[in-house]
Amino acid sequence: MAAFSVAAEARFRSFSQRCGLERQRLDKWLWHARVVKARTSAAALVQAGHVRINGVRERAPGHSVKAGDVLTIGLDRTVRVLKVRGFAERRGDAAAAQVLFEDLQDGQE
Repeated sequence: MAAFSVAAEARFRSFSQRCGLERQRLDKWLWHARVVKARTSAAALVQAGHVRINGVRERAPGHSVKAGDVLTIGLDRTVRVLKVRGFAERRGDAAAAQVLFEDLQDGQE
């Protein structure tokens, strides 16, 4: 990890502790993590059945995700497997979004 990533992660951890966020709506998390460009797109992706939480297909955009959940997301031409590491109250830039998840497919493609 680069020094910037470590600093961003430190800021994120203190933010999560202050806000006490333990769960978040699935569509909101997908949007905050920058998996999709709009929250409505995240809701449509979930309703279409393209998202699994811990191997179980989820069709409710309002379903809660918690830290440690593994999301399998079927996008246009790829499948992403992400482990939820935390939450954000607002959608940030790409560096802030990378702190929210761990990509379980790094180096496997």
